[in-house]
Amino acid sequence: MRRLPILVVLLVAGSLATTGSAEGQRYYRGYSSVRLGDGLPDRPGGFTFCRLAYASVRRDSSGSGWDTDFPQADRNLPTRLSQLTPTPITSWSHGEPGFAVVRITDPEAYQCPFLMATDVGELGFDDVEVATLRDFLFKGGFLWVDDFWGSRGLDHFEREIRRVLPEFEIVELPPDHSLFNIVYDVRRIPQIPSINSWRRMGGGTSELGSDSATPHLWAIVDDGGRILVLITHNTDISDGWEREGEDADFFYQFSPDAYAIGVNVVLWMMTH
Repeated sequence: MRRLPILVVLLVAGSLATTGSAEGQRYYRGYSSVRLGDGLPDRPGGFTFCRLAYASVRRDSSGSGWDTDFPQADRNLPTRLSQLTPTPITSWSHGEPGFAVVRITDPEAYQCPFLMATDVGELGFDDVEVATLRDFLFKGGFLWVDDFWGSRGLDHFEREIRRVLPEFEIVELPPDHSLFNIVYDVRRIPQIPSINSWRRMGGGTSELGSDSATPHLWAIVDDGGRILVLITHNTDISDGWEREGEDADFFYQFSPDAYAIGVNVVLWMMTH
């Protein structure tokens, strides 16, 4: 990856975010003034990071359901997207950058072409959600699922997403796919653990040992080549955004790669 431009921008932004001002510190606190049910940012005009809220029907060993990595990841990706590219983002009048939390059955979901869901080894859809998500995806929506680990989580998510899109296979994107170089040259899928797992494992990256040793980037693609669902498995890309300001070693090892993939995915989605 072209790490230097990302590092330069993130280091400058990071220095501003640690000055002690309320504006800077906002990006690293767990508290969020944005809640499920609040709708979309009231200052439109750009990209909105929309998180999918769902019901957990089982429990994985890591994560906490739909709010895993919320809210810092949701704040930081659009913020850095606007710094690393000319892409405008929405915002809230109370000061938060443009992110929102929606259920797939909320009317606002159809105004969110980008949906992100984490810890999806736990999610369960009812019949109405299955039909609505299918309609959302066929009308141009895009879903990225991230931060789930091992074979049991994958098997569970596959069963749920096949209820939504039974006619399409989950495929590995080829290395020459344009998503990998639309902005940054991504040559491998990084394995990014949660910061707590990384510390507990003494710098290791596979949260479930041999059962999660290899990170993957898969997709469900329609007949025209458009990605409907992007799947990053055995890696926690969004933790590279969420935890960027907490530990310098974690930042240098993981955040540039996480932002390279995040920027590429958003720009690919917005142009396809």
